[in-house]
Amino acid sequence: MGILDNIVGALTGGGQGGNDALVSAVTHLLGQESGGLGGLVQKFEQAGMGDLIKGWISTGPNPAINADQLRAALGSDVVQQLAQRAGVDANALLGGLAQQLPGLIDKLTPDGVAPDANALTGLLGQLLGGRS
Repeated sequence: MGILDNIVGALTGGGQGGNDALVSAVTHLLGQESGGLGGLVQKFEQAGMGDLIKGWISTGPNPAINADQLRAALGSDVVQQLAQRAGVDANALLGGLAQQLPGLIDKLTPDGVAPDANALTGLLGQLLGGRS
């Protein structure tokens, strides 16, 4: 679990505000109220970037994403809501998510298969240890 610990460590960052914002954003994006991982995949597909997120879920290498692509996939309204909830600048949040989200989704789908929403919520809770 070393790589997974590194990702969680990067997301939680020992209480730093920006990293707490990433934890908040990830738990919201992958939470049941947002449709879970399936809902996130759907957003990417609607933005014409389905292959990108499916690359993170698959067992192959993780394609990179930049902040502008992430904004296009999530939608400006969602990005603003996430940033406002977390109390951080939207561009900073997008930059952090662009760096961490591919690896996190890859680790949540080790066999190249997305877990169902309940399993994903439980796994996120275990990984983040209630730090959201």
